[in-house]
This record gives sequence, structure tokens and C-alpha cells, in this order.
Amino acid sequence: MLERLARRLGLRTDPVIFFTAAALTFVFVVTAISLTDQVDSVFRSASDWLKSNLGWFYILGVTTFLVFLLWIALSRYGHIRLGGQEARPEYSHRAWFGMLFAAGIGTILMFWGVAEPISHFANPPQADVEPESVEAAQMAMGYSLYHFGLHTWTIFCLPALSFAYFVHRRGLPFRVSSILHPLLGERIHGPVGKAIDIAAVMGTLFGVAVSIGLGTMQINSGLADLFGVPENRLVQILIITVVTLIATGSVVAGLDKGIKRLSNFNITIAVALMLFVLVTGSTLFLLRGVIETTGTYLSWLVPLSFWNDTFGDTGWQGSWTVFYWAWTITWSPFVGIFIARISKGRTIREFVTGVLLLPTAFTVVWFSVFGLSAINLQMEGEADLVSEVVEQGDIPGALFAFLNNFPLSTFVAAVSVFIVVIFFTTSSDSASLVVDLLCVGKTEQASPTRQRVFWAITEGVVAGTLIAATGTGGLTALEQVITVVGLPFFALGFLMIFSLLRALRQDFPQLGGPPPGMFRAELEDRRRAVTRRANQARQKAVQVRRRIGRREEGDGEQR
Repeated sequence: MLERLARRLGLRTDPVIFFTAAALTFVFVVTAISLTDQVDSVFRSASDWLKSNLGWFYILGVTTFLVFLLWIALSRYGHIRLGGQEARPEYSHRAWFGMLFAAGIGTILMFWGVAEPISHFANPPQADVEPESVEAAQMAMGYSLYHFGLHTWTIFCLPALSFAYFVHRRGLPFRVSSILHPLLGERIHGPVGKAIDIAAVMGTLFGVAVSIGLGTMQINSGLADLFGVPENRLVQILIITVVTLIATGSVVAGLDKGIKRLSNFNITIAVALMLFVLVTGSTLFLLRGVIETTGTYLSWLVPLSFWNDTFGDTGWQGSWTVFYWAWTITWSPFVGIFIARISKGRTIREFVTGVLLLPTAFTVVWFSVFGLSAINLQMEGEADLVSEVVEQGDIPGALFAFLNNFPLSTFVAAVSVFIVVIFFTTSSDSASLVVDLLCVGKTEQASPTRQRVFWAITEGVVAGTLIAATGTGGLTALEQVITVVGLPFFALGFLMIFSLLRALRQDFPQLGGPPPGMFRAELEDRRRAVTRRANQARQKAVQVRRRIGRREEGDGEQR
């Protein structure tokens, strides 16, 4: 029945995954709207229990993922090329970086670049540190970078590497179930695999919906600062509608013309905004601060990677770190598949290094410029961001309250709103592309545009309906839901490691035999290439001998 319905609608997708995910999303939205208090109560209790009792599991897990990725990049597996030894990257380094960054946490950096450092500066994570002190400033930067540096990109990189390997090396479909092929075998095409893919679709939609909600509130706050636009549900619905239309247009344009151009354009403007703050602010202080903050992050990286607030037990880590990890991992399939889609032809070492280090380096500089500038303004008494952002709770307006202390504040605030809109758009249309891939599973034949448009609109509807019906309560309920939903995705991360290692050992068994960096498949590829060139040389030699023979035969006849 579902197959007949898909044919009538002109869809080219897996009908079970498509229609089940759409139906469950609809049921959840309706339930969240009609029974907001009950849903909030259930998931709040589950979320609180998870943070209190399994927070250590999240902390240890992300650190384990990071260690594994560093190991595999430095190991002899690092030479394996995703897509075959002769495959080459489809996009330049600049275009690749722009797309993976914009599809990852571009909106989140705009949202938290000022808000998180100033929050930790006012309320240090560790109780024995005096608020608004030099030590609090160092701690604020260290914890902010811990949340948005290597660990966040580890959560994206692990599934991205798994997808890239199983899709580009083994030719499996673009589905979450494909990464479990060494464990499930052909059952990935059956009910178990489809259930995994349906959960991935819903997790992606909900995770992106939270990002859309944060972006919407920030855009609304920026418009209020610029034009006095009221901050209410109607305005936020209109913002979501406009941005969803822009995202839909980008989806229709396709990956190369839409997402690629928007990503490259937006990362350029974002860098220009950062340079503006650097040049017009306390330049010398910031230049010194970037270097010092890098050192702080690196020196704190190992202790924070294992810190569980064992002695303090303040609950701070559950509200910040554990929530970040749970939220991020719910939409890691979306970012992972998107990164895998644009990374064919790169080696495992190049892939891991690029996905982990490039965005992290940019994040360090970004937070150093914006976070240190905000803290410096507060410490010098030039602004009272603690009162505006922390005490009044205006987190969405943190960036604009910060920019009011710089020249051309109105113009710069307008540019910032534009940047958030485009980051918002690229996240939405990237998610639409990925959700469609999760349902279709292959890219040999382009799916109908209407499918990607459907998911783009669905993402807007999920966030818009929650805001319209329940306001902040709806988004809070959704955050609690994905904190709980993140647990099975987190367990899936450990299965990814086991599955990927098993696949590598199956495909490249001769760990001790070949020269460094060479495995059976690579040796076979090179042997074929050498044989092909030798055959071509022999054919050319035969042709030359034939021409010489004909020429000598002609000379003999003339004589």
C-alpha cells in the first residue's frame, strides 16, 4: 500500500521509512502541542535522571570517540582513500571547509560566541572560583572551547567517517543502518535496518528543530535591537517562514549551486565580522588572548575530557556539557552524512584531520575574539553584559548587546542578523538533503525535488508549530526529548567503532605484510594500474613496429 502511495505521489524513496518517519513526526508534534505539560513532565524526569546517573557515560564516551579518531588517523589505515585509491576530492579545501562548517555549528557559534563565555565568567562551573575574576575568565574560555572544540567535532566526525567508508568503499546506501553492515549483514535492508533509519530521521528533525528555535530567537532579538520589532510568537513564526522559503529555494537549486554557494559566501562574511571585532576592539589584548586561550584550551583539554564534577556534584555539568553532547549526537547523523557526501576521494587521515582540526582551529579563534572581548568589556566597566545576558536571561540578545559597544553598531548588527539567517538556511537545507538521503539511500539517480522540499518545509513546521502553540515551553520540551533520544544514538557510537574496525580488518587483513601505508586493495589497484600501463606500452610498441615494417616494405618495393 505504501509503495502504491509513493508511486501515485511521484516519489522515489523507501516508502516505509518516508511515511513512517513523517507520521511519527506529525504524531509527536500534535502530542507536544495538545499535551505539553504531560510531555514536559515525562521527559523532564527522564532527562534529569539521565543527566544525574549517566552523565559520566557521555563524558567518557565522547573522549573515547576522540581517542579512536586520532588513533585511526595516525595508524596505517590512514592511507585508505574513501572511494577507492584512484578517487580524488570533488571539492576544493576551501569549499569543503565552508560547507562542513556551515552545516555543522555555524549558527551555534553565532548564538553562543558571547553568551557562553560571559555566562561562565559570571557563574564559574567550579564553586571555588570567584565570579568575574581573572581565574573565572580563564575558566570561561576553557570550558567554552571544550564544549565547541574537538569534542563537538568528534561527535560529528565519527559517524561521518563511518558513512564515508561504508558508502564510498563498500557501495552501501546513505543510511544509518549501513554503518552496522559488518554486524547486521543483509538485515540492514529489513525491519531492523529500517527502524534504525526511521529513528535517525526523527532525531535529525528534532535536533535541527532546536537549532532552528535558537536561531529564530536570536534573529528576533536582533530585529528588536535594530528596528524595535517585538519579540513574540507571531514574529518568530514569520521569521521561520521566511527562512524556510529561502532554504527551500536553496534545496531546489541543489548542492553545488545552493548549499555550496551559500556556505562559501557566509563563511566569508562571518570571518569579516570577526576581523571587524578584532580590529575595532582591543586588538593587542585579543591577539595576545588568542595565543593564551589556545594554550589554556590545550592544557585543560585532558583534565576536562575526564572531569565529572565528582566532588562538587553541583549539577552544572548535566545542565551544560551532558546536554550539549546529547543534543549534538541526535543530529550527528545529519552532519555526518552531509560531510560524508562531500568528502569522497579524501584519505581517512585527511578526512579526520580536516573535520577535527580545521573547524576547531576556527572555533578557538572565534571564541577568543568574541568571548575575550565580552569579558574585557565587563572587566573594564565599559559594558554590563553580565546584567543584560546572565541576570536578565537575554541569551539570544547577547551578541547584539555586545556589538552595541562597537562602531557602526547598527550596520554590524544588521550584518550579524544576515549571517545568522544564512547559517540557519544552510543548516536547514543541508538537513533536508540528508533526511532525503536517509529515506532514499542512494545518489545514483537524483530524487525528485519535491521530496527535499517536503523535508525542508517539515523542519520549519516542527519548530514553527511548537513556538506557535507552546512558545519557549515547547522548545524546552523538545530539548528534553532529544536529551533522552540522544542515549541510544550515543550507544550507537560505540557500535560504529566496533563495526568500522571489523570492516577495515575484513577489507585490509594484511597488517604486517605490505609496506607502510599499503594494503591489499591498494596493492591490487596499483598492480592493475602498472599492468594497464604496461599493456598500453606493449600495444604502442606493436603499432610502432608495424609502422616501421610497412615503411621498410614500401622502401623495398621502390628499390
